[in-house]
Amino acid sequence: MQPVRIAVAGAGQIGRRHIEMIARMPGAARLVALADPSPASMEQARQLGVPHFTDLADLLEADRPDGVVISSPNALHVPHALACVEAGVPSMVEKPLADSVEAGARLCEAASKAGIPILVGHHRLHSSIMTRAAEVVRSGVLGRIVAATTTILFYKPDNEGYYDGPYRWRREPGGGPILLNLIHEVGSLRALCGEITAVQAFTSNATRGFAVEDSAAIALRFESGALGTVMISDTAASDRSWEHTSGEDPRFNPGHTSRDDSCLIAGTMGSLSIPTLRVQRYLDEPGRSWHKPLAMSVIEPEQVDPLEQQMAHFVEVIRGRAEPRVSARDGLQNLRVVQAVAQAARSGRVVEIHPAQR
Repeated sequence: MQPVRIAVAGAGQIGRRHIEMIARMPGAARLVALADPSPASMEQARQLGVPHFTDLADLLEADRPDGVVISSPNALHVPHALACVEAGVPSMVEKPLADSVEAGARLCEAASKAGIPILVGHHRLHSSIMTRAAEVVRSGVLGRIVAATTTILFYKPDNEGYYDGPYRWRREPGGGPILLNLIHEVGSLRALCGEITAVQAFTSNATRGFAVEDSAAIALRFESGALGTVMISDTAASDRSWEHTSGEDPRFNPGHTSRDDSCLIAGTMGSLSIPTLRVQRYLDEPGRSWHKPLAMSVIEPEQVDPLEQQMAHFVEVIRGRAEPRVSARDGLQNLRVVQAVAQAARSGRVVEIHPAQR
């Protein structure tokens, strides 16, 4: 079987990572084109030995690939994905699915009507750690889930171009940690604890002073009745975040060897710490008490690169062998939650969230 032909739209930081993942599976996939208006991407395409286009529409017209990875700026996700739908080409769209719920809903309807699959790039759900964590929760050993708490605390650099040049949009509304980082946590919490039905939030931009938030404190209510909290800041000198504690991406805190956790899921019989996958639970239900010890065990997952696993899954989606693990409607629901968080922070009120449509 010939490798599937994949094009990449958007050759920025995450686009380059996707190109790297395609290169890791020469028997299954190959890069056939690059679409990006930046001058640097022209040189990148030359080095990769693939055609370069400034616009995805021109790429799709010139040579229809088997699939397209969309890692362009957020505002272009929907136009680019719609172009793929119209061309009949499956796509993998980086998170967030869209820059608004309304635009995301239009994309979902168009893709559903055309029968063209869209995989949303919530790569953490391809992590072996998250897969095992979900298995623990589903097994029932924790009892009824009552609480979830997670931290997303790190410091984004001031002097590495993260907020400058072509990335100045990260200083504006929609470019802060709620949309860029919290949305990962929302996807994970929905996978572990079920649908999120209401949120409250406080935000602050007091540290960086940008037009967008740099910190937020969030309360969640799940459909099951469980409650959750999230503390997020991209200006905190801390390594208590998924990227740092999971060790899945060596770019974050290289050489870091601590076994900290960034998330805790607690039920009536036990709790699960993530990503260390430490399970603490009562063995005797009638004898549960805070005066009695909890038995502890640790699960050791297989170490995999979730981005590579995601690309392998995308290949299977392109071939028609798998349904997207994170569908467009999943991506839309994650977006609904983060936009509800932003709305709650602006209004100072509890914001109810419409249920996910399947």
